[in-house]
Amino acid sequence: MSAKHRRTLAALFEDPVRSNILWNDVVSMLVYFGAGLRNGAGSRVRVSLGGQRTTLHRPHPQKEVNTYTVRDLRAFLLLTGVVP
Repeated sequence: MSAKHRRTLAALFEDPVRSNILWNDVVSMLVYFGAGLRNGAGSRVRVSLGGQRTTLHRPHPQKEVNTYTVRDLRAFLLLTGVVP
């Protein structure tokens, strides 16, 4: 795991929830862990990892993920066993 992936994973689990995590860093980390990503309707991105599935919303027009996306992603990663 690269240092950038480690920093992104740690940032996702920080309290209070951060709102300055870049979407591209999240996608890169998910791909590293072997997640399958598929574009859905609109800004939806379907993510599958370790037998679990979730739907996230790609941020627009900004590049940073919203706090509710961070919370959803944190819960999804805990389900799949990915923790910092």
